[in-house]
Parts: sequence; C-alpha cells; structure tokens
Amino acid sequence: MIKMILCLHRRPDLSREEFQRYWLERHGPLVRASAAALGLRRYVQAHTSSHPLGERMRRGRGAPEPFDGVAELWWDGIEDLAAAMGTEAGREAGRRLVEDERRFIDLARSPLWIAEEHVVV
Repeated sequence: MIKMILCLHRRPDLSREEFQRYWLERHGPLVRASAAALGLRRYVQAHTSSHPLGERMRRGRGAPEPFDGVAELWWDGIEDLAAAMGTEAGREAGRRLVEDERRFIDLARSPLWIAEEHVVV
C-alpha cells in the first residue's frame, strides 16, 4: 500500500469548526464520489481535537502550532496512483478536488507527501 498524507491548515477566514464541518460534510462526499476515478482504496479524515490535553502535550514538547486535520488516501501501490492520474477521469477528479480544497484549506501552509507504510504494532 502507498498513501498520500496531507497535513491541513484552514484558511485564515474560517474557524476550526467551520473548516472541519466543510471538510467532512462537503469535501468528504466529493472524495467519495471521485474514489473510482482516482483508484482510491481508502480515505480517512483525522480532525484535530480542541481538548486541552492536546495543547498541554504540544507545549510540553515545544511543538509548532497543530494542523487542523490530516487527510490520508490509500492506493494499492504507486503504479495505481500513477495509472489513475494518467486517465482523463482521474485528472478531472483531481482538478475538482483541488478546486474545492481552495475553499477551505490554506494550500500554501499544508504540506503533502506520498509515503510507504511500515507497520510496527
């Protein structure tokens, strides 16, 4: 399996709650509708909690400001991701997703990368 990880910061004009609601209720269904064209095996949204324990742990480690959430997308392999992006349907789905992401994500502050998992536990 290969995955794409996106560490998301919201646009400055949105509250964390507005960002997370849009991400789950509007963007999530768009990803679901695009899954076949993209060859996705799995898509998960991890929404940052505002519980005080997280802030205490962050400060205790001297960590930077938290992301507003992390998105993870899985494919069977890098070849499957490349194949999906090599089709017109895959490219169009990708364009629609990025267009929607501009509505709620600060793209310039939200890193993404492709990773290979190594399960330890």
